[in-house]
Amino acid sequence: MEDENNNNNSNSNHNNISVSVVIVGAGPSGIATSALLNSLSVSNLVLEKEDCCGSLWKKRSYDRLNLHLAKSFCSLPMMPHPFRTSIFMSKDDFIRYLDEYVARFNVNPRYCHDVEEAVYDEVEGKWTVTVKGTASGTVNEISSDFLVVATGENSQPFLPSDLPGMETFKGKVVHSSDYKNGAVFKDEEVLVIGCGNSGMEISKDLADNGARTSIVVRSQIHVLSKEMVGIGMLLLNYLPLKIVDKFVSLLAKFRYSDLSSYGIHRPVEGPFLFKALTGKTPVIDRGTIKKIRSKKIQVFPDIVSIKQNTVEFKNGKRRCFDAIVLATGYKSVAHKWLKDYKFLLTDDGKPKGKYPNHWKGEKGVYCVGLTGKGLPGIFKDSKAVTEDIYQLTLMAQK
Repeated sequence: MEDENNNNNSNSNHNNISVSVVIVGAGPSGIATSALLNSLSVSNLVLEKEDCCGSLWKKRSYDRLNLHLAKSFCSLPMMPHPFRTSIFMSKDDFIRYLDEYVARFNVNPRYCHDVEEAVYDEVEGKWTVTVKGTASGTVNEISSDFLVVATGENSQPFLPSDLPGMETFKGKVVHSSDYKNGAVFKDEEVLVIGCGNSGMEISKDLADNGARTSIVVRSQIHVLSKEMVGIGMLLLNYLPLKIVDKFVSLLAKFRYSDLSSYGIHRPVEGPFLFKALTGKTPVIDRGTIKKIRSKKIQVFPDIVSIKQNTVEFKNGKRRCFDAIVLATGYKSVAHKWLKDYKFLLTDDGKPKGKYPNHWKGEKGVYCVGLTGKGLPGIFKDSKAVTEDIYQLTLMAQK
């Protein structure tokens, strides 16, 4: 039986597939790129290790999640959102949109196929992608002229290593990717670590569900309303960033005043410049600030130590917690399977090229959705990548 299995695997390795473009990842980045290539009649194959498209949205997002930008900034190429859809779409609405997009543009991801490695063959001038079927265990090699990294920045939960004593904590520890709602934490003391949009929204959800909620705010953040972000993004099409930042910052000061007494400090740079410099998106307030002001959510500074269930903070205060929610984000792991990643990525998985030319590497390798610019970035990247591949394909045919 062992010999038979080995023979099957050996045979499968020789069943090579050849395609013009291999796209790794069936999230918004991957399906948008495939749809555009399909519209240009460029053969492509989407590989996805999960059993569905948009797995981050379908499997690793909390129940009350809404898109943080207006729907006009959150469509994929060739398919704007319907007029009837709410301006700030719910998670469920966006998931339906992704499924409709895949069906309309004949995107056919090969699900449950995990890319083990991708290497560039200098002799053949092609990419060789080794992929394993997670259900069957079958291993195949796929040869392509072009390779698109579309696994995104959110492919693996980031677990911070700078929380002293975290390993001694006796309560529940949940990453935001596994958090659904606060009902299971009712009447418990819960600490949220991470003050981005996910951390702030999860904090409110916990408080709404009866948890005694605290949040660690370790860095400076901008707090804006969704309307302020929409106005700012619209004005950026017509006015310099410095002017837009000043105007939006004035709106924020008028709406929220000074939050420093609650432990929230604004950066010196305006919200859009700060985003460009650091990659940190403004926190879009959906009612969390009101709960912070009313003391229903307590804000703490950085953590000094964790000893079993007791957490000590930099302000000298100590508190016991039943659970910790890590809203600490995600990281890209593309450079682990992309063996020749230096044609495209740095050692920490970021694009080597500077924006706006970040999407193109050497030897026919590209990336979509790795700049921290969300769905608007995916829209632009996918169009730039597919147009470049199309032009190179036409040149090769002459």
